[in-house]
Amino acid sequence: MFTTKRIATGIALAAAVTLVLTGCGSSSGAGDPTDVDPEGEIEPRAISWLLSRPADGGVITAMEQIAEEYAAEHPGFELELITTPDRPSYIQKYETLAAANRLPELFDTDATPFAQKLAEQGRMVDVDLLLEDLGFADDYREAALNYQRFDDGSLYMVPFEFQLEFFWYNSDLFDQAGVEVPSTLDDFAPMCEALRAEGITPIALDGADGWPLERYMAYYPFRQAGPEYVQELKVGEASFSDAPGRAAAEWLYGLGQAGCFQEGFSSTGYADAQAQFTSGRAAVYNIGTWELTNLATDNLDAGVRDAIDYFTLPTIEGAVTADNEYVTPSGIGMAVNSSTYDPLVRDFLRYALERYPSMVAESGALSPTVGVDTTIPDNATPLYSRAIEQADNVGPAIAMPWDTQLDPATNTRLQQELTLLVQGDITPDEFIETMDAALTENVG
Repeated sequence: MFTTKRIATGIALAAAVTLVLTGCGSSSGAGDPTDVDPEGEIEPRAISWLLSRPADGGVITAMEQIAEEYAAEHPGFELELITTPDRPSYIQKYETLAAANRLPELFDTDATPFAQKLAEQGRMVDVDLLLEDLGFADDYREAALNYQRFDDGSLYMVPFEFQLEFFWYNSDLFDQAGVEVPSTLDDFAPMCEALRAEGITPIALDGADGWPLERYMAYYPFRQAGPEYVQELKVGEASFSDAPGRAAAEWLYGLGQAGCFQEGFSSTGYADAQAQFTSGRAAVYNIGTWELTNLATDNLDAGVRDAIDYFTLPTIEGAVTADNEYVTPSGIGMAVNSSTYDPLVRDFLRYALERYPSMVAESGALSPTVGVDTTIPDNATPLYSRAIEQADNVGPAIAMPWDTQLDPATNTRLQQELTLLVQGDITPDEFIETMDAALTENVG
């Protein structure tokens, strides 16, 4: 069976720590991360998973069902899901529990420098070895696993999702303004100016949450220098004043000057930004395939449905990454605590990872594995199938979302400064100076 505890953001961290301590097993610091097939009997007990996912999302829904099935065969087993969807609150809780050696059997984490330190301390099971031992290593999409890897190529997180991020656009509005799909990133500003001249909002943006605008910061450096730039930036081996960072700052400033985003974008939330696009008030919307049911089915307003299409991340002159390489995230990964890893945890993971791909595919979502066909909803438009099929033609390099790479303090400052940059409140030089100072302070 399973039990779920949904912890409100405002609950004191001490209370959250106390809650997790009640069901986390061993509190020792590390086990053997390479011992993926420990000896011993499978003895059912309660295990916990510290999560940062929507409580009603597809991953949790599937894993709840899987846990129920496993418990029916192993009386006494429980999977306690401890959810904190708010990412900043989750990170605070996760890092506090890690510092106290009180992480549960399973816990969510991105491939951050903090997580890599845990791996270097031997506190996370080697997932490359685990998947090989369970016979699943060849089942996973290369891009799904690469998204979870640390910069040195090691793998300590299991992916449960696979997404593609596109620029959705309204072809009727493009025709009205006489513009075409941009071939390069440098075509964005002229595109925006032409749309503005026709009274059309060029790009709908969720500016309130920070990360959507931060995606735009990642695009130019990824095309110009590849994924290595942010890898070096986050550890202080590169700076915002380097060519890729400066190019990104100047490009974003130019987007702001061209009026690319809606007025008041900084206070526009996720739902409102999407509504601007789906109602035909904005021409472009940058979002992932997790929104397929809203953008590629008859849930979409009939007035715009036939005009909606998408394009992938445009290139630049002299790009070092391929056209089929862009933002292809596999979501936050699940790490396995080496100190609490035992025959039960291994056996449950074997069962769960075997059952999960077909269950997620049946829900209409992309699986992080190959060999399962996504079920296309009966009310889907042709775009749904095309987007799903595109997952089979993505390259290995990934434009990593910077909010999963930078330390929390630098990331928060970056999101603040990006808004000021696009609004024209600061210049690219001022942006670069501020961000390099923040990077030096926080990384140092």
